Amino acid sequence: DDHCPPGRLRGRDENVTFGAPRHRGATGGQECEMAFRRFCTSLEREMRGHDPLVRALAAHYHFAAMHPFLDGNGRTARALEAFFLQRCGLRDTLFIAMSNYYYEEKNAYLQALADVRANGHDLTPFLCFGLKGVELQCRRLFDEIRVNISKALYRNLMFDLFNRLKSARKRVIAERQIKILTLLLDRTMTMDELIAGTEGLYRNLKNPVRALIRDINGLIQLEAISVRRVGEDRYEISVRLEWPTEITETEFFKRVKEMPRAKTHGFLDH
Repeated sequence: DDHCPPGRLRGRDENVTFGAPRHRGATGGQECEMAFRRFCTSLEREMRGHDPLVRALAAHYHFAAMHPFLDGNGRTARALEAFFLQRCGLRDTLFIAMSNYYYEEKNAYLQALADVRANGHDLTPFLCFGLKGVELQCRRLFDEIRVNISKALYRNLMFDLFNRLKSARKRVIAERQIKILTLLLDRTMTMDELIAGTEGLYRNLKNPVRALIRDINGLIQLEAISVRRVGEDRYEISVRLEWPTEITETEFFKRVKEMPRAKTHGFLDH
């Protein structure tokens, strides 16, 4: 904002309160300037010997408690924490995740700040809160990485097996089924969404919806996807990420060979 020049410390009579219960930052003017200098010195001296995670969280707390600017103090505190996390080798995905954690747990965040102030600036409550967030976000990132690896393995196997089908008819069907699986790898879809997403592939067929259902049934027989009924004539369709660990090359071609030439109903019968 125009009334808050970026990077300018609060001057005389420029005081702020924040948090719940309300907390007053360093008094504007000389006290704010002195507090900021001591903070910068402490970062390079006393805090240098701390564990990197503790140092990052301590920097976050002390900057937030001081509130040296008229606006943007919370964002700057989180950016400062991210800077120190980066210096200790953590990736930027964790910085974003931690920022989300503070936003999602805003009440607990403010309470942790208040608890530190109420206990003579003993950082234990805030460190426990912050480290819990690091653990939680690392677990979330690990789960996300694991899902992405599973999707990559699924995608590789999908292209490898389906592209090796030899007959012209099976290769045409395989092309459509690859498109279905590619869409489902992005997200679970309803039948209506899948019809809309594959419209271009089936447009020139005599009965597009019937052909789509037949292709879906084939994928169900291969156990590559699962279908869940979620209402009257409503179904959710998703890939089975464990499929690459279950199917063998021999079993895949055996099942393809045994598939009937036409089967429309399948999951719609249930």
